[in-house]
Amino acid sequence: MPNLSFAGLINGGWRDLAFEHFRDGIGVHWLLKGGPVEPSVAVLKYQPGAGVPRHRHAGLETIVVLEGIQSDENGDYAAGSVVLNPVGTEHSVWTENGCVVLIQWDLPVIFVRETI
Repeated sequence: MPNLSFAGLINGGWRDLAFEHFRDGIGVHWLLKGGPVEPSVAVLKYQPGAGVPRHRHAGLETIVVLEGIQSDENGDYAAGSVVLNPVGTEHSVWTENGCVVLIQWDLPVIFVRETI
């Protein structure tokens, strides 16, 4: 399999991607869809007020905020921020005004709570 390349993604190229439903208020465009024990990479587009309930990371999660502000219990992360969530960490995620993130996770998360 050759390397995958996504030109201009961090400079707004994500706007040309097709998004499908991921969770309530969140669309996803899979750049690399792994499985239960394989890494995945995607662009997530959060609508204003959308969020993800508290979850634990079974593998490293890396987030690059492309637009807007993503928040969790540790702070607010504006466009250009890189957030690393190591194995074993827990948090909820939300956005007041909407945001777009590039996300990579080694393994799927484990939900601790089903609502925000």
